Amino acid sequence: MGVFTLVSEDAFDELQLDAGVLLSTFDITNPYTTPASANIIATTTGGINPTCVPSYEDLAEDVDNVPNNMKEFKKLSGWECGMGFSSIKFNAENIAWSLGASETTTGTGYKKIVPRRDLKQADFQDIWWVGDKANGGAVAIKLINALSTGGLNIQTTKNGKGTNAITLTGHVSIKDQDTMPMEFYDIDPPTGTTGH
Repeated sequence: MGVFTLVSEDAFDELQLDAGVLLSTFDITNPYTTPASANIIATTTGGINPTCVPSYEDLAEDVDNVPNNMKEFKKLSGWECGMGFSSIKFNAENIAWSLGASETTTGTGYKKIVPRRDLKQADFQDIWWVGDKANGGAVAIKLINALSTGGLNIQTTKNGKGTNAITLTGHVSIKDQDTMPMEFYDIDPPTGTTGH
């Protein structure tokens, strides 16, 4: 066997398992309380895709005799953080939420959801994704000031379930400009848990 044909001893412990869950609220100080059903914001299919990608500028891009990507001239201009997933949950709250800016009114036996012309600060909300790890711990991602920026995107299938492809984008607040729109947590297993 070759010198480099091996795997780290904690490789299995560090696996993230299953699709995880999207929550409207999560207590990072008490992570192993089972989430309330009302806090689960979507029933998903095909998994959940959190992303957080930096945007860089090269301040010397147009300067003579300076090679591209000289580290001293690199500037971080921001972060594009979001989550993409397909929801199979179809109710008034989920549709309104996926539209981003909308109003819901209640009639006799129905709820009516219509897109709104203007965005309100109340349309932004923190969203959590939490998933299990093989060692009995968990990983969590908080998308801060999330807003559905992909809109409503329903796909139906013959003899199958309808899906709504949702794209959430996190936002920086003018009131807290140094806080970027995504946080990551690697949560230890509960005391006494052996994992696998």
